[in-house]
Amino acid sequence: MTFSRKRDRRPIHLLGFAIFWISSVNSLWARPGRQTDEAERIHWKAVTEAQVKLDDKTPLGWNIYQPDRKDKKSAKKAPDLLLLLLGHRYLLLDLKSRLVYEVPLSSLQAHGPDFESGDLAQQSQLVPSTDWTERDVGPAELIRLTLGDYGRVLEVSLPHPPDMRPFY
Repeated sequence: MTFSRKRDRRPIHLLGFAIFWISSVNSLWARPGRQTDEAERIHWKAVTEAQVKLDDKTPLGWNIYQPDRKDKKSAKKAPDLLLLLLGHRYLLLDLKSRLVYEVPLSSLQAHGPDFESGDLAQQSQLVPSTDWTERDVGPAELIRLTLGDYGRVLEVSLPHPPDMRPFY
C-alpha cells in the first residue's frame, strides 16, 4: 500500500512543478513587452510661455505641448516634436523633418493638464505644409510655416530654457 501512495504523489509533484515553470517563463516573456510599451509612450507637458499666431492674430483656443524633459525616455525619443492645440484640432509639428500631422483626439490620454501618447506621426494623417523657417529671436525660437489645408501662416514662438550655469 505504501508503494502505491508514493506513485500517486509523483504526478502531482510533477504537475505542480510544470505549472510553476510555465508561469515563471510566461512572466519573463510578458515583462519585456510591458517595458517596450512604456518606452514608446511620450509624456507631453504644456509650455506656458509659448505664443501662437495664425495670420498675425492670436487664435481663441490654443496650447503647445513638448515632451517632458524630466522623463528621459520622452525627451530622447522626441526632442524635435511639438503638439499644438489649435481650436479643436491637435497638430503634431516635427521640426526635424519639417512635417505636420493631424492628431486624432483618441490617440491622446489626458493626465491632469498633461497628455500621454504613443507614436503620433502617421503618414495617413499628414497635413500639407510649406515655407518652413526657424529663427532664433533672442529669448525665443520662432517657427513659421504655411498650413496647406488652411492656407494660413502659423507662427509659433518657443522660449529658450533658462541657462542655469554659474557665471565665471
